[in-house]
Amino acid sequence: MKKIVLSIACTVLALATVAQDANLTNSTKPTRTPADEPPIDGYYKNTDIENRKVIPYSPIRQTDVFYRKRVWREVDLREKMNQIFASPKARLMDIIVTAIQAGELTAYDPTPTADNPTGDNFEKMQILPIDQVMARLGGDSVLVEQFNENNEVISSKYESRAFSGENVIKFRIKEDWIFDKQRSVFEPRIVGIAPLITPQIPGMENVATGGSGTTNDSGYDPFDPFAVKPEGSASENSTTPDKAPSLPTTDAFGPAVDATPAFWIYFPEARHVLVNKEAMNRHNAATGLSYDDIFIKRLFSSYIIKQDNPEDLRIKDYIQDDVERLLESERIKKVIMDWEQDLWSY
Repeated sequence: MKKIVLSIACTVLALATVAQDANLTNSTKPTRTPADEPPIDGYYKNTDIENRKVIPYSPIRQTDVFYRKRVWREVDLREKMNQIFASPKARLMDIIVTAIQAGELTAYDPTPTADNPTGDNFEKMQILPIDQVMARLGGDSVLVEQFNENNEVISSKYESRAFSGENVIKFRIKEDWIFDKQRSVFEPRIVGIAPLITPQIPGMENVATGGSGTTNDSGYDPFDPFAVKPEGSASENSTTPDKAPSLPTTDAFGPAVDATPAFWIYFPEARHVLVNKEAMNRHNAATGLSYDDIFIKRLFSSYIIKQDNPEDLRIKDYIQDDVERLLESERIKKVIMDWEQDLWSY
């Protein structure tokens, strides 16, 4: 009996020793790793995110949908709460583009058509090839010219350019708010996500800046909301000094260009990619949150730009003032939340 107990104790001790060898220890002796494996960057190996699987939504039958409201939101990465999406260690745009290039995600063409006037109906959108995706994001190659000692072009060639998602500062989210009367649950479900880009119009920068590159002759950039206007400007000499200065008109500075979707990705498909991508946390690096958790748990800040309506109008189509648009966005949020609260009586 003693021999059996001693054998079990030796086996447990050996297994504990092997388990410690796979991890970093506080031993004074150097810990060697196999030649074909790099050292662990820390005191444990983070495999939780890599092995995660998507937790599916609860199924919904059409007969159980008592209420549905579709809204479109925009997520501005310049807001403090959304800076997690722009972290250089795990930038959301880089994750999406890498997954598209690897064939793990499908990019859909956002171009409006006769059958798809809004450009975001997944049932009627065409698949966007990878080369067109990169072209919409600024191109995947650049022309490099070679000069001689006399500053003359002697040759030129195209070189591939690595894409960086730091120029994408906004995302558009299309989602449905659904009340399931079978489960008595009112929840949002994201349908699609689209990165927003601003189209580059040739000559637009010269028109908007007075032909000087970034600012006009007085050094004032009319498209910078924080720029200080020079003294003697038209807004200061106007007869209504209390009125807020308006944005430049299209006659003076050219047409205004809105950010448009570069492509759409189907969120139920993207979940299988995002669930294995860890999101950086400013306060705690051991939270283990994936990008799938960020979207499902609604850990981001956004504002509504459109709700489904018979005229298919955006908020900007019937409200011109920027502050009033934000107030209208908050009003729509409150209407959606109040609809659920009004179902119950206490």
